[in-house]
Amino acid sequence: MSRLDALRQHSLVVADTGDLDAIKRYQPQDATTNPSLILKAFELPGYQELINDVLGQIDNSGTLADKASQAVEHLSVAMGSEIAAHIPGRISTEVSARLSFDTQASIRKAHELIALYQQRGIERDRVLIKLASTWEGIRAAEVLEKEGIQCNLTLLFSDAQAQACFDAGVFLISPFVGRVSDYYKQATGKTFHADEDPGVRFVRSVCQRASSGGYSTVVMGASFRSVEQVLALAGCPRLTIAPELLEQLASSQGDVARTIPSTEPFSTLAQPIGHSDFLWHHNTDAMAVDRLADGIRRFSEDQSKLEALIAERLEKP
Repeated sequence: MSRLDALRQHSLVVADTGDLDAIKRYQPQDATTNPSLILKAFELPGYQELINDVLGQIDNSGTLADKASQAVEHLSVAMGSEIAAHIPGRISTEVSARLSFDTQASIRKAHELIALYQQRGIERDRVLIKLASTWEGIRAAEVLEKEGIQCNLTLLFSDAQAQACFDAGVFLISPFVGRVSDYYKQATGKTFHADEDPGVRFVRSVCQRASSGGYSTVVMGASFRSVEQVLALAGCPRLTIAPELLEQLASSQGDVARTIPSTEPFSTLAQPIGHSDFLWHHNTDAMAVDRLADGIRRFSEDQSKLEALIAERLEKP
């Protein structure tokens, strides 16, 4: 048995890619899109007809910048719809990182994305709206969840973020492994064994908090740098894994041991975290502050690069 199949005995596997060929090959349960992944997929031959079709339908009444921004959303949904046809589960689609601190704008954008999916025959129960785990993003998710629009809260690096998501009844959270490890590796100069890896230990603690508190929120480990990090989180309900790591798992044989218990002793629910406590506890964690800000900047920068590429195509006769 491949280690990928063995891993599937403990965790649902999600593809961290927009590459249709990789999705068809590794057959994940769920998949995701965001500006960074679309940027990587923008030049793939398999998407060129779809890209040209989407760009040909963009409203020409606005400025070039407006049209490029609109095209990113339409392209996210078009690619997401293509991916949804090849997976049994959900497609996560990201609200622009530029809206990470605007609750109402995030809610409006989520509604627009759901409407675009429905125009393509993909109903809301196949979509997860992806939002940054800021206080404002979590509040937007709380509203959307009550409307029946389920959410994936990303860029999660602190216990405060996790608790606020649990309190809000968020469907799924994505605590990051690799970006936490990167921070501590740079800060200390150390290379960590998987069991001692700060990113692995953080995600394990989030899984324990969710399980022991009896929260319904699904925990999905994300941002892996190595197969060893992935295997160290076997038993985390979901793991989103990039194609190169999926290939390493699929091409090697062996058993995979569960490293996260399937159940934890049920304990009293933690007190809901308020706004000021959220800000205090999150901001006392230097790593979390650094990684959240860096993640928002990176997603925003990739969206700007994608918009520039789209603007170039739109200007061509």
